[in-house]
Amino acid sequence: MPRRLLAVLALPLVLAACEAPQPGLDGASLPRPKAPVVTVETGPDAHTAAANFLAVARDMEPRIESECLSRTHGRMNCDYQVMVDERSDPQPNAFQTLDARGRPIVAFNLALIAEARNRDELAFVMGHEAAHYILGHLEQKTSDATRGALILGALAAASGADADGVAQARDFGAEMGARAYSKDYELQADALGTVIAWNAGYNPERGAMFFTRLPDPGHSFLGTHPANGERIAVVHRVTSALRKGSFRGF
Repeated sequence: MPRRLLAVLALPLVLAACEAPQPGLDGASLPRPKAPVVTVETGPDAHTAAANFLAVARDMEPRIESECLSRTHGRMNCDYQVMVDERSDPQPNAFQTLDARGRPIVAFNLALIAEARNRDELAFVMGHEAAHYILGHLEQKTSDATRGALILGALAAASGADADGVAQARDFGAEMGARAYSKDYELQADALGTVIAWNAGYNPERGAMFFTRLPDPGHSFLGTHPANGERIAVVHRVTSALRKGSFRGF
């Protein structure tokens, strides 16, 4: 659990007058995004980047909580908090975690806040990270790792490996198990993150252009993330269905 996290509402910022609207939880009168126009956008200045993040967090947090409640029916803590990770990591990063009391947290580091070109990108990434918790991926990855460790450890023991060999096999099995379905989990989080961002009035397709500036993991067998093009295609399909009113969930 990162030690240097700041609650986003504690940031001493004054939002610009063009702050995104804050729709109600019932989904009524949501602004519907238009099809994305791919352009090369420059990064905002520091003040604008911070204001963008704060505005998106205020829009997205109730939408995330609403999606969580509707999907988990009270079985999970849906009292989300969006936070800033102050650690000086030069690589843009966002992550989903839990605090000591089990409260779900979506955290963005400063590099990612500065890197995001617009509010749609921030909203999409925020929705994606929150989706991992809502879909149960944190528990599933732990279960996958445990299963992998048990299987490879048992195979090593059956083959006559000593204690060190069995321990190494378990470690390798845990890593393999955690990676086994990680690409599927990422695509599922992309799809649900698209829905959450859309319901908050943002344009997920424009937001997914964030992937075009990331190194493409391709189709590596042991990779943890799908190819960027595959992820953009998922966002496009879900957004198209939402725009047509034909999305039926998943």
